[in-house]
Amino acid sequence: MKAYKVIISGGGTGGHIFPALAIANGIIEKKPEAEILFVGAKGRMEMEKVPQAGFNIVGLDVVGIQRSISISSIIKNLKFPFLLIKSLTKAKQIVKNFNPNIVIGVGGYASGPTLRMANKLNIPTLIQEQNSYAGLTNKWLSKNASKICVAYSKMDKFFSKEKIIVTGNPVRKDISDLKTKKEEAFTYFKISNNEKVILILGGSLGAKSINEGLLNSLKLIKDKPIKLIWQVGKRYISSISESLKKSEFANVTATAFINRMDLAYAAADVIVSRAGALSISEITLVGKASILVPSPNVSEDHQTKNAMALVENKAAILVKDSSTDGLLEKALYLLSNEKEYTLIAKNAKLLGKPNATEDIVDQVLKLTN
Repeated sequence: MKAYKVIISGGGTGGHIFPALAIANGIIEKKPEAEILFVGAKGRMEMEKVPQAGFNIVGLDVVGIQRSISISSIIKNLKFPFLLIKSLTKAKQIVKNFNPNIVIGVGGYASGPTLRMANKLNIPTLIQEQNSYAGLTNKWLSKNASKICVAYSKMDKFFSKEKIIVTGNPVRKDISDLKTKKEEAFTYFKISNNEKVILILGGSLGAKSINEGLLNSLKLIKDKPIKLIWQVGKRYISSISESLKKSEFANVTATAFINRMDLAYAAADVIVSRAGALSISEITLVGKASILVPSPNVSEDHQTKNAMALVENKAAILVKDSSTDGLLEKALYLLSNEKEYTLIAKNAKLLGKPNATEDIVDQVLKLTN
């Protein structure tokens, strides 16, 4: 009897990698004997994060098409066709040798060659599209995919309607039940019982516009019962820590990275965040009122489209990246306006998909039975 084998391909950002790991762990829960192999892009984040999570990964020499106009981008684009051919050849060898029951694509450079070769070898493929606006690679791969698991409705403008399953995005398990964690969270972040908490999430690298907007308006919370838990990113931690020391803001906790996101969510009253697919999925799952600041530096402006899926359902407030000086003021307004705050939090919770991982794994198993 053939062993049950799965290839999961893609990465590049946490928004692709963490759902991929959640799917892998979900498969292992249902089929403990399963063998899982990741295929990523050399030099990208997945080559470090996947082994840390206990899974094997192989890398392809693959890059994306550069959209900016610079000498570096032109050189990379000239190399693109040669690297693509090399990646397709290696992907075919990997798929053939591993001989999986199914190949899952989560988006990112590596998923293109890997799923393309799986299709050529008549192995079923499943795509997991995290965003409300499908990427070019997933649109291209969808023609031969068996199923496409999506996080948003109205995705039939990108994919064949009969292939789409609305599952939501897989998220970390530790945030699924925060009710019992609030006391621990207050101790962990040194929060007083009378303080309201604003959680700022700019991503692991940080968001320059969000950071600058907050620095310019911190005086609004000086000596007030407000606690700011601020993920500033590793690029900005030194400069912001220095600024905070000079200003003596005791009620601001700035950190490059938040290790206990479950406790951060448990403590938060209002969340200010970029509008990446994974962040939005977590915000809706925990049912918190949020202010979303879409990054302007992403393809097809997909973060704005992600945010609008919530805004149109009165489940979040949108602030443009160019208007971040008013961020803290908006967060304070939400905290003081109980009616609007409660409505946004309630509507966000309604959009959450707590069974996303299980539903995706069910589709994987259906395709391979």
